[in-house]
Amino acid sequence: MDTLDANEAAELLHMQPKRVRILAREGKLPAMRVGRRWLFRRGDLESALRPRPATSPAGLDLSARNRLRGRVVEMRIDGLMAELVLDIGGQELDSVITRSSAERLGLRVGAQVLAVIKSTEVMIGREE
Repeated sequence: MDTLDANEAAELLHMQPKRVRILAREGKLPAMRVGRRWLFRRGDLESALRPRPATSPAGLDLSARNRLRGRVVEMRIDGLMAELVLDIGGQELDSVITRSSAERLGLRVGAQVLAVIKSTEVMIGREE
């Protein structure tokens, strides 16, 4: 078993040793205390650094439950805004999002997307 002290763990995590000890004390980092020293298993820290798989069926972790799969059939970009028309099961849904969001998501006509509806908002997401 490869164990690290707080200084070595801090180096691995690119953090200050004091912050590592605080996180260990709060139970936010997997660690064990031996006397006055904190010890960390290298494998535990490395697994904490890996990206976690999405927990929801749609690959998004959101509080909203109304998710509709669709396809972008029309896209108009003007200034700071982008208007999207989605085809969802033969029905059209319009959504207005920021231009930067449309560009960040790589949206284009034909792209498969999720319309996430919560209250009066319609958010657009894209699975990778």
